[in-house]
Amino acid sequence: MTDARPFHFKHFSLFHHRSTMKVGTDAILLGRWVETRPTDVVLDIGTGCGLLPLMLSQKGVSQVDAVDVDEASIEEAMVNFQASQWRDQLKAFCTDIVDFQTDKRYDLIVSNPPFFNRFSKCDSERKSKARHNDAGLSYETLCAGVSRLLKSDGRFAVVLPLSVSEEFLKVAEKSGLFLCKRMNITPIEGNEPNRVNLELGFGKVAEIRVEDFTIRDQNKRFTPQYNAFLKDYYLGL
Repeated sequence: MTDARPFHFKHFSLFHHRSTMKVGTDAILLGRWVETRPTDVVLDIGTGCGLLPLMLSQKGVSQVDAVDVDEASIEEAMVNFQASQWRDQLKAFCTDIVDFQTDKRYDLIVSNPPFFNRFSKCDSERKSKARHNDAGLSYETLCAGVSRLLKSDGRFAVVLPLSVSEEFLKVAEKSGLFLCKRMNITPIEGNEPNRVNLELGFGKVAEIRVEDFTIRDQNKRFTPQYNAFLKDYYLGL
């Protein structure tokens, strides 16, 4: 039987059992890490259950549009948006980013994109499109979409496996997007980083801002850094 209980944060709750992309640490850290302004109009590419728009709305952005190719994910995101206090500033669209048409240009674009390559396909076609970059949203398609929809002074924030980040940055540069800021994410203290948050923009910067983040200590407990970082979102912190 499907577990249809919502996931509760301090200021919102959301269902994620129908979405191809569930609530997870990668998206949560990205949503907390990205810097926002009260005037920001934001686009989330591949929104899944709508977690990132809700996190960014809590931060106080002006408006968030969310797109996803998966109909059930968008339906679930819409339910989550309507149940939130920010329902009037959240919109969801079931479309491929290639086909997404709008007159807007966004101050901030965020994405928790497909991670895995063709050699690790999962059985579900829906999950494959959500999780594999050759089955739906390629890095080239993502970066081209960002380049088309981002303001000239806008920011693009994305979470990726560290192992593919250099490949992604090369693709991004072909669309005129350059690294400004990064967070190297280590799952367990003493291990090597395995994820990275990246912020890109159209202009090259003199110095890239780099920070390191560790999720758990060697006893598998959340680190003080993690608890302090997410205290505004997680219950019990």
